[in-house]
Amino acid sequence: MEGMPSPTALDLLWGTRDRPRRGPKPSLTLERIVGEAIALADAEGLANLSMQRLAERLGCAKMALYRYLPGKSELTALMLDFGMGAAPGLVDSEVVVAEDVPAEPPWRRQLRDWTVAVHRGMLTHPWMHELVVGVRPLGPNEIGWFEAGLTPLAETGLSGPERLDAIALLAGHARALAQQAAGGPGLESEMARQLAATLSARADRYPHTLAAFAEPGGPGARDNALNFGIDRILDGLAALMATRAGD
Repeated sequence: MEGMPSPTALDLLWGTRDRPRRGPKPSLTLERIVGEAIALADAEGLANLSMQRLAERLGCAKMALYRYLPGKSELTALMLDFGMGAAPGLVDSEVVVAEDVPAEPPWRRQLRDWTVAVHRGMLTHPWMHELVVGVRPLGPNEIGWFEAGLTPLAETGLSGPERLDAIALLAGHARALAQQAAGGPGLESEMARQLAATLSARADRYPHTLAAFAEPGGPGARDNALNFGIDRILDGLAALMATRAGD
């Protein structure tokens, strides 16, 4: 209807996504527009995304896009929520472990799976690193990830702020490693090799750094950094839970 205000990002994230009712039947949908924007950002990065480039990719006039959303800021809000996808279902299923390995409590196992899923999503869409900072409109998928991460902590004795901080720590760890991995495969190993060569002539100045990088199982084998960090965060949460239970 003429005179109606343009939809906000929140309107688009949470409202109905019907096609425009006026004019000829459109060949586009909001889902197709956002999907093509995600594909463009995946291939060329967020800096190369523009409404003009997107229109060319869709084979339409640039102005046609504005029948669906007001501009790029609303587009990127939708891209983030669409790109995250639905949160994983963290079902407490039976896990087979070796006899000498103690089974993890369900909350640990579920938070581990949640964090690994966050990491995987950020690897799939590296441009999301630019969109998950600062105040922004939150869509149903992103809040669904909050819900999935908070659910395992519901009966742990932690306060609401502590539960939020816990998933913030885990998500931050996953995102930081995914961002570093965006530099390409083998980045850490190559950096370790170059640093070792640089420090070999300066061992007296940086003895502990050189020793850490030279030790077997160190930086050359840091593919385990994700799980190492998850374990340490979960250990800290377990200690806090134990303290609360004692109190």
